[in-house]
Amino acid sequence: MRRLIAEFEEQSFTQIIFPHAKSDWAEYLEEAQNTFINIINAIIKYQKCLVVCDNIESVKKRFSPNANLYFTEYETNDTWARDCSALCVQDGSDIKLLDFTFTGWGGKFEASKDNAMTQSLKECYDKEVVKADLILEGGGVESNGVDTILTTSECMLNKNRNAALSKELMTQKLQKLFGMSKILYLNHGYLAGDDTDSHIDTLARFVDEKTIMYVKCEDKSDEHFKELKLMEDELKAYAREYNFKLIALPMSDACYFEGERLPATYANFLFVNRAVLVPIYGVKQDAEALEIFKKTFPTKEIVGVDCFTLIKQHGSLHCVTMNFASGVTLAC
Repeated sequence: MRRLIAEFEEQSFTQIIFPHAKSDWAEYLEEAQNTFINIINAIIKYQKCLVVCDNIESVKKRFSPNANLYFTEYETNDTWARDCSALCVQDGSDIKLLDFTFTGWGGKFEASKDNAMTQSLKECYDKEVVKADLILEGGGVESNGVDTILTTSECMLNKNRNAALSKELMTQKLQKLFGMSKILYLNHGYLAGDDTDSHIDTLARFVDEKTIMYVKCEDKSDEHFKELKLMEDELKAYAREYNFKLIALPMSDACYFEGERLPATYANFLFVNRAVLVPIYGVKQDAEALEIFKKTFPTKEIVGVDCFTLIKQHGSLHCVTMNFASGVTLAC
């Protein structure tokens, strides 16, 4: 049996790439580094964290000694660990790490170093790293851990990734790689300022085998209202067909930087063991979102993390992290 292990299952560690002067954070590097430090310090309260950095010694100085902190040196193009790190697949009694091709979201940005990262770091993991013959980003797929992958047509079927694959061929490819029988596509939903062609992790997420959290826009004057309503209709149809439960998350008030609307979303939360880290943006919906998470996960700690700096570069909390499943041991 093969399956893409769900993020809400037990984890071994989180991987994160620390901002450096050659990344897109250069204009406000200290601000970005402080945000990443806050994220890492939140993670290591609950589990191990592997920090990929361009210079170990300089980055280590930013942290207090901690048994859950690990460092490895590799210079990346940027810091979106979700999209260039390996994905954990259970294959029989073992776990394999699938290394997909990353092209900077369809060739939008230089990404050759990011694409080579997993192969360069494979000695850090005690599991086999398998090169997957497909362009795919981790933020583009959501797994319920049993039989279902949730994704978006705008990303997964975009000709800027795998132009030779029809929807039918893509579906077959995903079924084979991830061992999941149901590949469910959302044809609607987007966020202004998003570079990823509507990654599913900005819009809708599995929180258990049968429950999906999703972004809902109530403001008819907001540019997202129509598309997110159509997305909600699609989710409701899937819920009826497959007996899913749906939990709505509020749409954030519009956030801007240098005149551009930013992709602020509460769907970009992060599972760690015993807690859920929730991105917040300094808007009134933060409190409502945190309360929804507290009601949804009464046995977990809910930790709000200021992610306004992250959305300046068009991503958020989930985008800058990658979870590795329990059973994968850090070897570096």
